[in-house]
Parts: sequence; structure tokens; C-alpha cells
Amino acid sequence: MPMVRTLALFLASALPAFAQQASDTLAPEAPTAPAAFGSLSPAAAAAMETRDSGRPVEAEDWMVVAANPLAVEAGAEILRSGGSAADAMVAVQTVLGLVEPQSSGLGGGAFLVWFDAATGAVTTLDARETAPRAATPRLFQTPEGEPLEFLDAVVGGRSVGTPGTPLLLEEAHRRWGRSGWSDLFDPAIRLAEEGFAVSPRLAGLVAEDPEGLSRFPATAAYFLPEGQPLKAGALLKNPDYAETLRRLAAEGADAFYRGPIAEEIVATVRGAEGNPGVLALEDLAAYRVVERPPVCADYRGAEICGMGPPSSGALTVGLILGALEPYDLAALGPENAESWRLIGDATRLAFADRGRYMADRDFVPVPVEGLLDPAYLAARAELLRGDDALPEVAAGTPEWDHAGLLAPDESLELPSTSHISIVDAAGNVLSMTTTIENGFGSRLMTNGFLLNNELTDFSFRTHAEGWPIANRVEPGKRPRSSMAPTIVLRDGKPVLAVGSPGGSTIIGYVAQALIAHLDWGMDVQQAVAMPHLVNTFGPFQIEAGTRAEALSQPLADLGYDVKPVDLTSGLHAISLGERLQGGADPRREGIALGE
Repeated sequence: MPMVRTLALFLASALPAFAQQASDTLAPEAPTAPAAFGSLSPAAAAAMETRDSGRPVEAEDWMVVAANPLAVEAGAEILRSGGSAADAMVAVQTVLGLVEPQSSGLGGGAFLVWFDAATGAVTTLDARETAPRAATPRLFQTPEGEPLEFLDAVVGGRSVGTPGTPLLLEEAHRRWGRSGWSDLFDPAIRLAEEGFAVSPRLAGLVAEDPEGLSRFPATAAYFLPEGQPLKAGALLKNPDYAETLRRLAAEGADAFYRGPIAEEIVATVRGAEGNPGVLALEDLAAYRVVERPPVCADYRGAEICGMGPPSSGALTVGLILGALEPYDLAALGPENAESWRLIGDATRLAFADRGRYMADRDFVPVPVEGLLDPAYLAARAELLRGDDALPEVAAGTPEWDHAGLLAPDESLELPSTSHISIVDAAGNVLSMTTTIENGFGSRLMTNGFLLNNELTDFSFRTHAEGWPIANRVEPGKRPRSSMAPTIVLRDGKPVLAVGSPGGSTIIGYVAQALIAHLDWGMDVQQAVAMPHLVNTFGPFQIEAGTRAEALSQPLADLGYDVKPVDLTSGLHAISLGERLQGGADPRREGIALGE
């Protein structure tokens, strides 16, 4: 996979051992920006150079950070003309669905967290995919009742949930938009019709999955023209996608959920040879975006707000930070194995609670208040007092306002997804994580976009040891997610927007970025570029090829099984102070851009 081999590290003098060598900054094994992305504006090219130097991009009025320069420029075009963060998001998302279709798009879903400058309120919108009404508990099981192999479930129609992203675009614009709806699709339509240069990341991921992408004719024709994987720098057009966007621009989200597009989606899912699904026109027509109360946790005098169930992101991040609150991570610093013992075991404890208790709150009681109760967090924090790794971890017993007996979950989440952070000139803040789940989703393509495989985020088993699993498949239910779009407030004012792709490791990435910024004083570019150390269950994963590997032996001495691995996050952050500062993860292709 084309990816960064050596990562930008902490460049501030206050972080000596991890910050010394500017030579440890980015060395992408990819073509330079013009070959990778075609013609970028001077501002976008400068933003890419700033990111690669390890410095944050600064701006006065507005900023957008996303996973591809072409998408960022589309959002900047909207913000420059007076549009809101919600308007810019529509432009960014529709371009992302074209230029990095493996990660997100119209065939997927998203979670959006919004700070409204006029009211001071934080709102969250749930556009997670839903299980079809015809889904049964045996959806991902063999005739003998055993779980299917993961990729056997993913590739094809069985894994496709009702998409939520198109309706989210419309709902966000209805609530907070200032620009004309149809104008927001112009950048993506233009790129789809005129063509865009295939990025190194897209080309590399296509080359890694020729078998899956060749399974269905429409997908193969697009990603494997003449039987060969797309090449970086090649001009790629998508007239079908342009036509779909024109329909959305003219008719709104109804054009997606009813009529010919909906009919073709259903036919594609149900007609997937070898692995058909059960999505129906009624599922599309009935889909709704749900406004949910934000889940907020206190940490170091800040309020960390994000998306609640069916996302486990905000709750699990809150559990990690709540357990760490009594410990002086600032004094310990990022080079100290003791810091990572505390962070790693706090994450393990949080994931134990996540596995047992978290799922779609519309179907399963979730003890949100009990999990974030200060007394419960203090009890979890006490478990961290010691000198070495916890020999084992288990779910705790938070206070419930109802009865609940649940078994630990067994679902598997693999990294993909994309994150968008935007601040507009009025001070509105958007943090949105968007996905089709696995890279290239179900590998089914229709109307110029890929369909998700989101249903494989459910547990394939429904029960364990006689107890039901909270995240089991049920008709109309939304599978549990790890997406953690986050807005941080101090005294009611936003100070940070952040989020990342990465499957279940999203939670660790976001928690680490928050600790880096709030405890260790890193700016946003340093915080998103620092090496990753993640411990959920199993080995303590340390980002291979980075200076963090120096902590491998000290952590092993504490009793951890340490494993160097690639940890390809896609953190995108904006801090709000006297000036806006944007940070884009150097492991991917995104930039921050503002004025």
C-alpha cells in the first residue's frame, strides 16, 4: 500500500526525544502533488508543503481539513463564497465519494457533530445505515449456525445496509445551510465529468484487492479497466456519478431514496451473484436521519463532546479519559512507558465496557449515564494503580436505570472511513466521520458509487454463554460503530474539532490526539502526526517504523505483548484560539486549508 514510511514527529522543543529530528518528517513513497492530484491551487500546494513540514496551517476566518486536496478545495470554494460549514461539508463529501470512493460516499453513512455559533448548542446527527426489515438473526451465519468468514459476508449484497449519507447532506443543509443546495454539487460534478487524477492511495488500494473488485462487472469495469488496476496519475471520469449528483442537486435526497436510483440499488443488492442481500425499496423509503443528544465527558476542565450510541466512539473515549483523569500525564510525558501503561490499560478497560454494553440505543438499553458517572470512572481509575500491565480486564458494573444482562460482543471492524473537520466564518464547527466500512465496501457499484458493507459491523453471533449480545442483528437496527467525531469545549466555546478513520482503532487515535493536545501541549499538526500506540485487546500495537518503537522493550518489561504494526490513521483536526490552526494526518493524502 502506498503510505508514509517515516512520520512527522513532535517538533516542539518541549518534547525533546520525540521532537528532535526534522529528518523524521514525511517521506511519501508517492508521486508529488501535481502527479497525484492534477492541478492544485497555489494555496492547496502550500498547505500540503506546510503539513509535510510538521507545522499547522493557520487562518483567521475559516478552515477545512479532509482526506484529499481536491475535496478540501471544493469545501474552500464554498466557504470563500460565504457558505456555512454545513454547505462546505456537502461539497467535500460529494468530492470524497468520487476521489476516494473506497472510504466513503453516497452508498454509506456518517455521524455529524455540530456546534452552532448562534445558540452555543452542540447537536449530533446519526446517519448510520440500518439493517433491512427482512434481516434475520442468522444473516451472517452458516446453515449450522456458525459465523461466516468475514470476507464471505462482506463481498456482495448480504452486507449492505440502507445508506444514510444522502439524507444527511440534505438534513444538514436544511438546518444550517446558507448557500443554494444545487450549487454545492458543482465541484464534484465538474470533476466527475472532466476527470481527476487517480491518487497514489486509491491506486495502491485497488492493486491490493483485484479479486474483490473483479467480482462484479460494474465495479471491475471502473476500477480494473481492461483487467488492469487503476494507475496513480491516470485520468479517471465517472459520468454515472455526475448524473446521480445532478439528480440529487435538482430533486434533493428523494431522488436517491425513491425512483430509478433506489430501484437500481435494490436490484444490485438482491442480484449480487453468490451473495445476494435483502435490502428492499421499503427500507430506502423509510430511512431517517436521527438527531441524538451529544455524549459529553469532562477532562482537564474541558468538555469532550461526540456521538452517542449507536456509535461507541464518544462513550469509549469518555471512559478512557475519565479513567486517566487522576493521573498526571503532563508530568509523565509522551516518552514515558508509564504514560502508555496508563493509556493502554484505560483503553482496555473501556473496550471491555464497550463490548458488553454499547449498541443501538433504540434497540438495546445502554447505561450511558452510569458509564460516565464520576464514581464509576473513579472506580475504573483505581484499577490502574500499580506498576505493570493489568493481567486481565473485564467489563465493570455501572449503575443502570433498568435491568440488563448482556454478553461480550464479537464484531470485527476493519480500518477504512474518512473524517472531515470544518470551521466557518460565523464560528460554526463541524466534525463528521463518514464511511462505507471496509475498503471499497461491499464491492458492489451502482449509479457511479459503491455500496457499503456496514451490516458486518454487527456481531455475527446473537448470543454467547446464554446471554444476548447487544450488537446483534435486528431489522431496522443500526450496527455499533467506533466512529468518534469530536468537538471539545471550554467554558461553552469550541476549542478543537477532531476525528479519524481506522475501524475500532479510531477510538485510540482520537483519545491519543486529545491527550497530546490537552496534556502534552502539542499543536494540532503535532498531535495528528505523532506515532501511535494502541492497546484495545490483545497485543499493545506500536506504529512500525517510528520512534515509538523505542518504547517496545519498556512496555514488554511491564508485561505487555508488543507488536509493531502499520497504524494508518487519518486524523483531521482544527483548533480554535486567537487563530484557527489545522492539522492533517501525514499518513494519508489530506490537507488543511483556510483563510
